[in-house]
Amino acid sequence: MQLWKGRFKKELDEKTNDFNSSVSFDSRMYKQDIDGSLAHAAMLSAQGIISCEDLSQIVKGLNEIKADIQSGRLLIDPNAEDIHTFIEGELTARIGAAGKRLHTARSRNDQVAVDIRLYLRDECGEVYALLTELINVITAKAEKYASAVMPGYTHMQRAQPITFGHHLLAYAEMLLRDKDRLSDARNRMNYSPLGSCALAGTTYNIDREMTAKELGFDGVMQNSLDGVSDRDFCIELASALSVIMMHLSRFSEEIILWCSWEFKFVELDDAFSTGSSIMPQKKNPDITELVRGKTGRVYGDLITLLTMMKGLPLAYNKDMQEDKEAIFDAFDTVKICLKTFIPMLDTMTALPDNMRKAAAGGFINATDCADYLVGKGVPFRDAYKATGELVALCIDKGTTLEELPLDEYKKICAEFDEGVYEKINLDNCVNGRTSLGGPAPQNVLRQAARVKELNK
Repeated sequence: MQLWKGRFKKELDEKTNDFNSSVSFDSRMYKQDIDGSLAHAAMLSAQGIISCEDLSQIVKGLNEIKADIQSGRLLIDPNAEDIHTFIEGELTARIGAAGKRLHTARSRNDQVAVDIRLYLRDECGEVYALLTELINVITAKAEKYASAVMPGYTHMQRAQPITFGHHLLAYAEMLLRDKDRLSDARNRMNYSPLGSCALAGTTYNIDREMTAKELGFDGVMQNSLDGVSDRDFCIELASALSVIMMHLSRFSEEIILWCSWEFKFVELDDAFSTGSSIMPQKKNPDITELVRGKTGRVYGDLITLLTMMKGLPLAYNKDMQEDKEAIFDAFDTVKICLKTFIPMLDTMTALPDNMRKAAAGGFINATDCADYLVGKGVPFRDAYKATGELVALCIDKGTTLEELPLDEYKKICAEFDEGVYEKINLDNCVNGRTSLGGPAPQNVLRQAARVKELNK
């Protein structure tokens, strides 16, 4: 059934119908479509536009349809033009003329705009909950490894000593911002377009505030053209989801490195790894590799939405049917990535001894050596130069700053004494970094407590 057939004398070409149909992907919004129709019908009755008897039949019919779809007793017709047409057709078949009155003072343009906002609002809640769960896993591990010394990196070169807990909490901070971004986008989306109709509102005395309140919106969209043609919220949500995937991808890349024999900082549980069909020794971090790969997919969804909207005149255009597949895919992808990433990280075993061994090499305590001289009154730039010469000397001799004899230190700068060895001890290097946000273990525990408080 096509709701618009009255104007046309010929049947729609079968291939055109298939091309035009959206039921294969918008059918997932059946609950939101029914909820929107229930609110609309209640408003029509309250305004005296339809009778109380019609309302009673519509409510009963829609609730029965929802229950039948949920139970599997009613299958959505794949040949239907869209979910809105299918539900209205099914309602009319069940209750007769009252079902034909439901669409009074409404267009599919504002109907679909309501449905997708309601659906994405629910999706935001699911992703928000998953991010909360992931942050909880991260903070638990950060507390456990608050004192586990590891090398911090810049340019993928060992740079300065930090702790594993401190490193993990950097991702917790990113994910907290992701939650804020998602929440902000959801709040901007949470305004009702219902009552905008096709593009110019209606001559019926409708109450848009009533339907907005009934559906849990914060208010109504103030311009009917904007109400049916706005998809900013899809783009903004896809952008927020892309940032989430970027953070997961960065985290995945590090886990992939940490799993390698070259690092061996962590070990993934067997349940979250795969093997090779030819190399029996292999244990591959496939989940993290897939997360890294699927990031590009979500980026693609964002570009699809931006490109779709960039040249559209007001108001509704059929191009906008493409919004749903892209934004649905973005949410589906983020959810499946989070649902697998969370237990993978939770069961991941850290190997602090290997982290400590890596931290012992690479002269990552060189800055502390320079700071020692600064504490003796040596200007930082002079201290920096002296320490650089010491590192070069150690490389030539195949030794480390900790093992270099004091007389070698004194040859380069007379201000050195036995205290330098305490200063460049890795534990002392980390413990001394007590500045706000630094990796000292007590800082890490405070940071973790703060994150847990914010993550409630």
